[in-house]
Amino acid sequence: MGKPDNRFDVAAAIDIQVRSRVIEIHVAKGFSGLELTSITHVLATANTLLERDLFSWRYSTDTPGIIAGDQGALVRAEPAIGDHRLADMMVVVGGKGAAAGKWLARARAMQRKARTVVVLSDAATAYIQATKAPSGRVTTHWRDITNLVETGYHPKLTTHLSENSDGIITAAGAGATLELMVGLVAPYLTSPQVAELGNHLLLQTLRKSDAEQPKGMADNEGMFDARLTKVIRLMEDTVNDPLSMDEITARVGVSTRHLERVFRTTFNDTPARFYKRLRVKRARTMIEESLLPMIDIAIACGFASCTTMAKAVKGEYGVTPSKMRSRKSIQLLTYEGRQTAR
Repeated sequence: MGKPDNRFDVAAAIDIQVRSRVIEIHVAKGFSGLELTSITHVLATANTLLERDLFSWRYSTDTPGIIAGDQGALVRAEPAIGDHRLADMMVVVGGKGAAAGKWLARARAMQRKARTVVVLSDAATAYIQATKAPSGRVTTHWRDITNLVETGYHPKLTTHLSENSDGIITAAGAGATLELMVGLVAPYLTSPQVAELGNHLLLQTLRKSDAEQPKGMADNEGMFDARLTKVIRLMEDTVNDPLSMDEITARVGVSTRHLERVFRTTFNDTPARFYKRLRVKRARTMIEESLLPMIDIAIACGFASCTTMAKAVKGEYGVTPSKMRSRKSIQLLTYEGRQTAR
């Protein structure tokens, strides 16, 4: 399934001034076939668009040999030994066998050399459990977030698609692996090539790394009490036709004063401002990821006019909707996702 590294000649890359990049894909028994194929498919498609083999990959594991994935895929992997033969990037695939084994020490060795490590879904959960105090924010697949919150103290845990904590990227994995890999190879492509890569992968939109996972915030019921969860879900469901605070409190059956107090304690914000930020966030996503007219986006996000939406968007993000849409570069990762090419 892999490609031998000796196919990639540094001399062939001189005209582009970027040498070939080697990605180590770490797997364990029961690895996610979806994540693995997402990684290799993006790399292979990027090579096709570039008309050169910029990206190569090899497989590693804690117990070398033939490794079987969750969908019957078989991979012949080499042993991962300490800091021996480190690649430019390491991607740890999730799956039933993705406990924090020897790969964690190897990831630390990569981190010390300022090389990017990507840890997906189940492996990200294992990493979060094994790391007592990460320096930055972390995330994993939404199905594990509630359990992590209930069984430990994880103040830097988010529901974003991916996060970077000092060079180690934790991610939701699963189907979002495609977009994450596009973001990681994007610095080596032109904006039209990134768009073409998305088209080849049949991705209608390319979500940014700080996009929320598909399940809404309110669906992580273990994070909030029942009534607060109901309020958040009601807000998320009525972004296009906002309710008044009186209507929300009446539907949920709480007093305005209680709702204000709970939001202050949980989010350090008022319910009204929290509600508005949900709408502005939805507007930003539609502005950046679609070609809908601004007036249609304003209406879909509960704003009376384009002017009102523009004022809210600029107040939250410091840039107008028109400038947000006209950016020439495509940056899917909201953090540094690669090291300087050597």
